[in-house]
Amino acid sequence: MVVAFGLGDSQGCNQPVLNLAIRRHPRLQLAGMTSPALYRRFAEQSLVEALADTPVVLIHGPRQCGKTTLARMAGDPRGYTYFSFDDDVALGAAEADPLGFVADLPERTILDEVQRAPGLFPALKAAVDRRRTPGRFLLTGSANVLLLPKLADSLAGRMEILRLFPLAQCELAARQPRFLDRLFTGAFRTRRYERLGTNLAERIAAGGYPASLVRATARRRAAWYRDYIETLVQRDVRDLARIRSLDVLSRLLALAAGQTARLLNVSDLASPFQVSRPTINDYITLLERVFLLEQLPPWHSNRLSRLIKTPKLHMGDTGLACALLGMDAAVLTRDRAMLGQLLETFVFQELRRQASWHEEPIWFHHFRDKDGAEVDIVLERGAHLVGGIEVKAAASVKAADFRGLRKLRETAGNRFAAGVVLYDGEVSTSFGDRLFAVPIRALWETV
Repeated sequence: MVVAFGLGDSQGCNQPVLNLAIRRHPRLQLAGMTSPALYRRFAEQSLVEALADTPVVLIHGPRQCGKTTLARMAGDPRGYTYFSFDDDVALGAAEADPLGFVADLPERTILDEVQRAPGLFPALKAAVDRRRTPGRFLLTGSANVLLLPKLADSLAGRMEILRLFPLAQCELAARQPRFLDRLFTGAFRTRRYERLGTNLAERIAAGGYPASLVRATARRRAAWYRDYIETLVQRDVRDLARIRSLDVLSRLLALAAGQTARLLNVSDLASPFQVSRPTINDYITLLERVFLLEQLPPWHSNRLSRLIKTPKLHMGDTGLACALLGMDAAVLTRDRAMLGQLLETFVFQELRRQASWHEEPIWFHHFRDKDGAEVDIVLERGAHLVGGIEVKAAASVKAADFRGLRKLRETAGNRFAAGVVLYDGEVSTSFGDRLFAVPIRALWETV
């Protein structure tokens, strides 16, 4: 007999598969947005396509970003049985007899939080090699399981990986935008938008975690984020590494939140702690593995040698960053310096989320040379197209704001598709050869 274990299973290990219906939360009303809390995830189509031709599909991303909901929404109508390794009984059974556990699984199975059972990967490989059925296993992971050697060795060539992020602004608005396509074709039209104004700071502070967004007030959302960090550090990080002082990680993460969108400076991050720079580097890597931090690598070109080669540091979600910094929308509006940093991270993460379901792979970098010319975000599509994004919290744009984009255009040559200054204004317009000023709202409202 196969027993399914799931979240919210309070009736013991013999309870059958959870009810297939997914209950809707109360409706969300935030900053003028009204929408049900069960959002359509634009990654769902990519997931369905992967299940149709790949034996193992992995959805990975931070806890509480919606991986389980997406897996159940795609898997339940297709007859998948759900198991969660957050259930200690299921985890114990998988660890005690991996081969027997996998052999007894139903034909189509969801295995949730699979990073907690790395010993299962060789058994999954054996099962797939015996019967290479498309969509055999649907896995989710809240840590970057690609860094686990057993997974890399066991399922190479047998698994497709989908990265799921917290909700994008376009998912909140239920609009699938064409911003990335317009960037790589230079197809921005002259038109007007409504300025975001104070609504921009509210969106930044709210972030994209579904469980936070259903809370009625900014204070309650911030409380959710603080509890989230505490739980994540005490549970998932402890599973990944043995660290004596887990409180250092929470303090380091708060310090990193204040340096989001800046060049990574390990010395500055290490200075408040009685630990070495290599140890801080290890901690940063650990926080990256649970998707709380992200390093944005520098863009390189053989045509220009005077480039800064230090990565930028970004928080994985601006709502999380604001909670760590104790900043709500009102405080953020008054602190223009911090608003600029968090806005850059907000735009970067929105672009990353949109790129995750794009038909073509897109790589992200930043650009900075030793003369001070810089571009906040550089996007590469394939080997032939480069686009640049500069982010401004101001309501106006000047020709001088395109300095870095002009340098990128010169360096990239024929590969340069377009450069955009995203700003909190009203007019989308051209500033010359493949350069555009575009309101931030166009990120999720262009259709």
